[in-house]
Amino acid sequence: MIGYYVHHVGRGHLSRAEAIVRELPEPVTVLSSLPRPDGWTHGWVQLDRDDDGDPDNSACPPLLHWAPLDHRGHQRRMATIAGWIAAERPDVLVCDVSVEVTLLGRMLGVPVVTMVLPGDRRDEPHQLGFRAADAIVAPWPDLSPELCPGLGPHAAKVVHVGGISRFAGRSPDAPTGVRDAVLVLSGLGGAGVTAEYSLPADLRVVRCGSDSWVEDPWPLLTTSAIVVSHCGLGALADIATARRPAVLVPQPRPHDEQRRTAQALGAAGLAVINTEPRPDWNELIERARGLDPDRWTRWAAPGAARRAAAVVVSVAERHA
Repeated sequence: MIGYYVHHVGRGHLSRAEAIVRELPEPVTVLSSLPRPDGWTHGWVQLDRDDDGDPDNSACPPLLHWAPLDHRGHQRRMATIAGWIAAERPDVLVCDVSVEVTLLGRMLGVPVVTMVLPGDRRDEPHQLGFRAADAIVAPWPDLSPELCPGLGPHAAKVVHVGGISRFAGRSPDAPTGVRDAVLVLSGLGGAGVTAEYSLPADLRVVRCGSDSWVEDPWPLLTTSAIVVSHCGLGALADIATARRPAVLVPQPRPHDEQRRTAQALGAAGLAVINTEPRPDWNELIERARGLDPDRWTRWAAPGAARRAAAVVVSVAERHA
């Protein structure tokens, strides 16, 4: 049995889990406060939310990231995870992402594979979680140490698997039709590429995000001339799999996650990066048209989810 903790902010954590679970040979149970997806055929443990009401997390740093005082939801979710581990005795726990769940699993005697996000993860809680993990999966290629400088001391157990897309295996060839739209992707995990980014009126703009969510944006991706997007790992892996030229707008995120991601992508020549609030969109889009979309294979080479699953299986077998 494999346990898989999925963080509830945004959709990227769940999309990544769905792709990896398809590659795992053992039964899997997801533990999350997200609703169980339609058609999910594996186990699912519904967790309480730990961020509703008025949580008092003031006493938590610098040792942990999130352990609000006297919060019933937080207490119940950790008790539920501990109870499931005691009852099911999983071979390994995958954590995407939570330092506290990583530590809980390890304290209960379960080997842990933790996912990591880009950004400056040199803070004490991240370093504690990295030390506790048996393996660390980085769902991006090893382009630059500046993508996540906190990984350096743990390099021996870090595996860069490349971008993990829910669309892996689909053909990037567009259906019959003209690629002329500019697709604007905004995520569900916070501020995205929003309406204040007013693109030129002569462009046909299609939006997909919190106010215009599409469960399967693959047709939109493959028929778009240019994609304008935030720099979340899920969106980037999907864009890379579709091999679409992109203008990326890094959004404010904890630990400078998206800015560092954008810097690495820009330096590698994979995308055009915009950090200006009122940019010259015509100039940015023309620059994006000149990119070689096949270079995206550097970011999301085929087999990323399979490589991540192999890490999980290896850790489980090592402790069998």
